[in-house]
Amino acid sequence: MQTIEIRRPRIEDQEELNQFFTTVIKDTFDKEGLSDLVDDIDSEIASKDHYLQSDLDSEGVERYFLIAWEKGGDRILGTIEYGPSSDLINNCTDGALKEVYEIGTVFVHPDYQGRGIGTILLNVMFLTFLNRGIETFCLDSGYSNAQNLWMKKFGKPDYCLRHYWGEGSDHMIWKKSLKDTPIIFY
Repeated sequence: MQTIEIRRPRIEDQEELNQFFTTVIKDTFDKEGLSDLVDDIDSEIASKDHYLQSDLDSEGVERYFLIAWEKGGDRILGTIEYGPSSDLINNCTDGALKEVYEIGTVFVHPDYQGRGIGTILLNVMFLTFLNRGIETFCLDSGYSNAQNLWMKKFGKPDYCLRHYWGEGSDHMIWKKSLKDTPIIFY
């Protein structure tokens, strides 16, 4: 595996990160058989761009991103962020997770998936949480491939909304305590 550098985003990364979000989201929708949902794709890209802007504007207070770079290269390999739990999570849990930070935007470039980059980002986020005194977090997914990955790492979801996205397309939400979530090795 190549050497990876994990760091905070900078203003000069914004254009490349926006392109990265577009690449990963379009690839994800394609792999899920949803590439015809152009409006949903555009909405998801806009949401991630907004989260990034929130991070940059607040210097990591409102949203906090980390990015993985190929050391010595010029390519973004992955992203992860945390911030307030989303409206979707809050609505689906009747506000039970309103005060819990959400991990999101766990994206790995399609050419680098399956190489442990997402796990490295997740581990660094756990260390960030420890440093900031954050003990509990949540995450969610409506993508079946991501759901399978999260179930391997975190077990069964705490909330499973059957057919939320249509027949056979569930939405899953996990609430985890950091003390019960050891650093994950790949």
